[in-house]
Amino acid sequence: MQQKITGFHQDDEQHWVAELACGHFQHVRHQPPWINRPWVISGEGRRSMLGHILECRKCDTGAPADNKPNAL
Repeated sequence: MQQKITGFHQDDEQHWVAELACGHFQHVRHQPPWINRPWVISGEGRRSMLGHILECRKCDTGAPADNKPNAL
């Protein structure tokens, strides 16, 4: 199911995680050549992706919402 990005946070290993409108979280990594998301590495890039649509596999399986992260 497609969901909008509403925010971002970093996990315990400092990887960026998208917060989706549905309440699920999804890692958004930039690891070329396999994953090419250069927008992840800057605040401006992440802000530019707010509202962008990602495919949420957790919604497809009916998973409950993820827990909110600790404030950074």
